[in-house]
Amino acid sequence: MTETLKLPVLPLADSVVLPGMVVPVRLDEQETQAAVDAANSVDRRVLVVPRLDGRYAAVGTIAVLEQVGRLPSGEKAAVVRGEGRARIGSGVPGPGAALWVEATPVPDEALPGQTNELAKEYKALVVSILQQRNAWQVIDSVQQITDPGQLADTAGWASYLDLEQKVQLLAETDVTRRLELLVAWTREHLAELEVSEKIAEDVREGMEKTQREFLLRQQLAAIRKELGEDEPEGADDYRTRVENADLPEHVRKAALTEVGKLERASDQSPEAGWIRTWLDTVLDIPWNERTSDTDDLVVAREILDTDHAGLDDVKERLIEFLAVRARRNRRGLEKIGGRGSGAVLSLVGPPGVGKTSLGESVARALGRKFVRVALGGVRDEAEIRGHRRTYVGALPGRIVRAIREAGSMNPVVLLDEIDKLGSDFRGDPSSALLEVLDPAQNHTFRDHYLEVDLDLSDVLFLATANVAETIPGPLADRMEMVTLDGYTEAEKVAIARDHLLPRQIEKAGLEPCDVEFTEVALGMIAAEYTREAGVRQLERGLAKVLRKVAVQLDSGARVPVTIDADALVGFLGRPRFTPESAERTAVPGVATGLAVTGTGGDVLFIEATAMDGDPGLTLTGQLGDVMKESVSIALSYLRSKGLAGDLASKKLHVHVPAGAVPKDGPSAGITMTTALASLATGRPVRSTVGMTGEVTLQGRVLPIGGVKQKLLAAHRAGLTDVIIPKRNEPDLDDLPESVRSQLRVHPVADVADVLELALEPAASSSEVASAA
Repeated sequence: MTETLKLPVLPLADSVVLPGMVVPVRLDEQETQAAVDAANSVDRRVLVVPRLDGRYAAVGTIAVLEQVGRLPSGEKAAVVRGEGRARIGSGVPGPGAALWVEATPVPDEALPGQTNELAKEYKALVVSILQQRNAWQVIDSVQQITDPGQLADTAGWASYLDLEQKVQLLAETDVTRRLELLVAWTREHLAELEVSEKIAEDVREGMEKTQREFLLRQQLAAIRKELGEDEPEGADDYRTRVENADLPEHVRKAALTEVGKLERASDQSPEAGWIRTWLDTVLDIPWNERTSDTDDLVVAREILDTDHAGLDDVKERLIEFLAVRARRNRRGLEKIGGRGSGAVLSLVGPPGVGKTSLGESVARALGRKFVRVALGGVRDEAEIRGHRRTYVGALPGRIVRAIREAGSMNPVVLLDEIDKLGSDFRGDPSSALLEVLDPAQNHTFRDHYLEVDLDLSDVLFLATANVAETIPGPLADRMEMVTLDGYTEAEKVAIARDHLLPRQIEKAGLEPCDVEFTEVALGMIAAEYTREAGVRQLERGLAKVLRKVAVQLDSGARVPVTIDADALVGFLGRPRFTPESAERTAVPGVATGLAVTGTGGDVLFIEATAMDGDPGLTLTGQLGDVMKESVSIALSYLRSKGLAGDLASKKLHVHVPAGAVPKDGPSAGITMTTALASLATGRPVRSTVGMTGEVTLQGRVLPIGGVKQKLLAAHRAGLTDVIIPKRNEPDLDDLPESVRSQLRVHPVADVADVLELALEPAASSSEVASAA
């Protein structure tokens, strides 16, 4: 039976003493000093115990106090030598201030065969680590150790083991298990050493290669200088290219200045790379390249008419531009004072009306190159003006890149989605466009990257936008707005027949002889299956039909497949859009209004009802402040004129359907008034009447915007009578004759006239009696 010893505890917070180790211990704490004093008073033996986070380990090391003295620094210290492991028992009383405990010595346990093999492997691993450190004396001492337990305890000196790992070794009484842990930890350390050595070797080789290349380049430069040879693509080569290039004088002067800097710069300097990139960019810009404009207005008009149906306003404006430019050229007035004609047209209209494709047609009609610059979501000012050359990865702005891509100084540049420009902490790109689009300034446009004046006065800028209101005011002031309000049904049919259908037949892998569309079928797709200002949904409908035709042809259908009104139901299902004004306005209190949205004109139904309860007004349908005020104004007008009936004592509710869509705008006043008047009098609103206009408290009808879009929407919805403000009568000149002939437009100046036109006649007493 193992004898239990009573020993003072010597706690260590930053180290672990394993059996066989001889280590100095500072006596800078009261506990360690007390333990040494107690050991000196008895048999000079202590129990060295690791203390982690204030907690003592369960196993300590029985150590002999070899010497007590002072370190070279003057601090008091003791030297202890570990003899064996001991398990800590309960505390016992003892002399002095030290902590005395019962300690039970723990003998080593081991499996002889397995332990010896592990000891050999561990010794080999330790020797390989010591060889990397050139510790030959330590290698000799390690190789002389034959006892596996003693060999394992030498790990107490290992710097690559942390405190917790050494505590785990101290607590492990099985020598075999102790060696297994050490072999695993030492292998991991060796792997880390190999990786570190590989990284250090790669870094060393890279530095040597860089230094060698630098020396060789310096020697090569000196040799070429002695031989009188120039380095290819060097500064002299750029000087030759600049002198031979067709550049404006101010650009040539700036380029030669940069070439001079390149000649003085070192090849290894980052500035040399920046200068080369800048010179390449300047030499790629077509400074004096221009295409000849088409002077034949008849040919230009034919091209525009061939590519696009309708859009007469836009075509007329472009023909005017061509005519003025041709006359200026003939009289020699073009570019007087460095300024061109400076036309900047902005095409504003709903999606799908052909704004972007119109830019390509304009370029073809003019005989110019075409470049599209997408501005949707651009938030960085440097995208327009370019980056400063000092930035890494600096590039010229999109305008300069468009000129370089076009290969001429007078292309047609389409600034697409200009109403969707963003702005954040990087800058305001819309402000950067002010100089680009100002005819009085863009002949000296300065890009931050180029830092030389660029003449943009020959460029024909076309901008596209869905909503003019979201274009910043100063930017819109520099552009001439041309509105594309949408197509009539006849124009849609013509576009589908001449443009969309041939393109979709080709995309579907069909031949023109494989399918035949009747005019009625095309009209039904445009009117009953799609309801939009443009033709995007119409094209998708055609594509859907042609996909199904392709399936039928692969199944053995006869050629050609005829698409008529009856066949459309099988291909596209039942019509999605039918005139609903008649059923919606069949009861009093419902009126049909007209509105303009981001996707074009649309009809808007306004419903009003009255019920018993506390007098008041409820508004629903996500109405904005302007429309809420229109309801209040309408109700006040009816009450002031004695037309409100018993509405004053009723609880009123006004609702605009499609409540998920926000609605606001100063054009629903007379519609609100008509709905409330219909509710008060019990006279339904005529199902064929639509209306738009704002109302005042005196009953005046005020003018509004978007008349053409609203009338086109009324035509699409099947309405035959439209009420508009009297002061909007001049806007009817923009309405296509085909639509004007099918609509009866009633310009009015007073709400009384609106009610007279919109409400059904009051039932006579005889009709009421017969109905009863």
